[in-house]
Amino acid sequence: MIIYNVTVNIDKSIKAEWLEWIKEHIPQVLATGKFKEAKLTKVLVEDDDADTYSIQYRAHSREALEDYYANDAEGLRKAGLEKFADKMLAFRTELEVIDEYSVDFN
Repeated sequence: MIIYNVTVNIDKSIKAEWLEWIKEHIPQVLATGKFKEAKLTKVLVEDDDADTYSIQYRAHSREALEDYYANDAEGLRKAGLEKFADKMLAFRTELEVIDEYSVDFN
């Protein structure tokens, strides 16, 4: 399984507006049909000027992620860049899930 991770550093002056926007943006990414689910997390680091968030999208497959890059990514990225310009910095990574573990105490 492939996780498409987007890490975003957001200037604190636009944090509330960005959070509202990203909560609408994530369903748009999921609507492409290329991902099973998404998680929005806050990276717990101390920074007086910015907050950092990570959005993890679980791709259906490597092929689905490649299709997303080819057909959907540019348009969806453009919306955020136009809206928040120099107040946000994003970088993307791909993660391959090797194994998953959980604990059941029942």
